[in-house]
Amino acid sequence: MTHPLIPSILELATPLAEQLGLEVVEAVFQTSKSPPVLRVDIRNPTDDTSLDDCERMSRALEEQLDTTGLIPNAYVLEISSPGVSQTLTTDRDFSVFKGFSVLVKTSAPHGGKQQWQGRLQGRDEETVYLNQKGKTLKIPRDLVAQVLLDNPE
Repeated sequence: MTHPLIPSILELATPLAEQLGLEVVEAVFQTSKSPPVLRVDIRNPTDDTSLDDCERMSRALEEQLDTTGLIPNAYVLEISSPGVSQTLTTDRDFSVFKGFSVLVKTSAPHGGKQQWQGRLQGRDEETVYLNQKGKTLKIPRDLVAQVLLDNPE
């Protein structure tokens, strides 16, 4: 379950990342830890995400969070890169990883299965397309729960 502060944190972090030439991939607030941990994953869309990218985002976001008082108590801020072992979510992800081996998990059975493996061909508004041994498999997007890179190197 997403923490209720995440939408506000993303609203604050996304424009900051864009000003730095970065993208926010995901944010998670782990309140079960003491102090709580706010982890924000970023990506550099034009190059490998560097430690410098993470440091610049950390400084900018920490300043904004402190200024707004969005998180009133002590917390730990972690800025990181999700790497390539991530869930594909954006149109850019589906374009960049076209031809890569992926695992598609569905929320309900499709063709008797809830997990499909194949080479990513792409997606459109209604369908995710996989190549399985030369045949195109069409999985309705409304059933797709997750698309993961399979065996990322």
